[in-house]
Amino acid sequence: MRNEKTESVASFQFRDLHPDLFMGTASDRYAGWMGQIYTEERFGRNIARRSKKVGGKTFREEVLPVQSVEEYFRHFRILELDFTFYLPLLDREEKPTRVFHLLRSYRQHLKKGDRIILKAPQVIFARKIFRQGKYIDNEHYLNPGIFIKQFHEPAIELLAPWLEGIVFEQEYQRKGDRASPEEQAAELDTFFGAIPGDNRYHVELRTEALLTGAVFKILEGYDVGQVLSHWTWLPALSKQFALSGKRFLNRNSSIIRLMTPNGMRYEDAYARAHPFNALIKGMQSPGMVQDTIELIKRAIEEKVRINVIVNNRAGGNAPLIAQQIANGFLAVSEIAG
Repeated sequence: MRNEKTESVASFQFRDLHPDLFMGTASDRYAGWMGQIYTEERFGRNIARRSKKVGGKTFREEVLPVQSVEEYFRHFRILELDFTFYLPLLDREEKPTRVFHLLRSYRQHLKKGDRIILKAPQVIFARKIFRQGKYIDNEHYLNPGIFIKQFHEPAIELLAPWLEGIVFEQEYQRKGDRASPEEQAAELDTFFGAIPGDNRYHVELRTEALLTGAVFKILEGYDVGQVLSHWTWLPALSKQFALSGKRFLNRNSSIIRLMTPNGMRYEDAYARAHPFNALIKGMQSPGMVQDTIELIKRAIEEKVRINVIVNNRAGGNAPLIAQQIANGFLAVSEIAG
């Protein structure tokens, strides 16, 4: 059985690793994945090219059409769509935004068994937002009405059979600007007490000082998961898990997000990883893959569904990182068996 699964992993087939393991990526449609996830025959002549400015440099991105998600789901069980982070699904007049229409386009290509994770809009969960060249206080921070009417209700309407999780990502808080853990916990208590209960909520706090018992107690009380995020200024995944008492706060599922190497800023990680078609020597953080494998094992032992989301910026090419994790998981599973 393991030989069959190993052969499948060699072909970037990650759907049958374990019933409780959902392997996927943060975003899709990368032309750099041609020959791994996407076929040249179908999409080689259907690539859109656009410019993207990151850290003062301009990069050319090559993007496949939305229908390529059909081929994506032949390889992966889950996909995180990040574009919902930048704009709600409905505007203030509750009319569909361009993000709503893009998400609806994705829906047309989803099949039974496919799973989607959405990021809640930053306007809901960010303390500060970037406007006109500077960060300003977010007047809509933790606004339950905006979340319910402009995101949660339309998300359920669009994706009910496929929606696996909603990630609330909060930016890193500088020491002089951040709330205390007790204040953060109280704010989260008020917010989650005011929105519909849903065991698909997961919170990613990118400030280590806020990863405390006071905050975890509130999250666990609402069955909200702690996103274990491998990100620039956060500690190792194993330490994050230890900070919460080595327990999964959401009794249903957990999310691991492999975003950037430790100590490497977004713009530097993007520049090194671009065009996302190969692993970059020396880029990947030591211990990231092994920590992920250990957390997968722990979740499966505790009968918690585990979603592993890999970003190209974690090492250059998400499918190849997923392959490392899958091979490592199969190896330890064989030993345990």
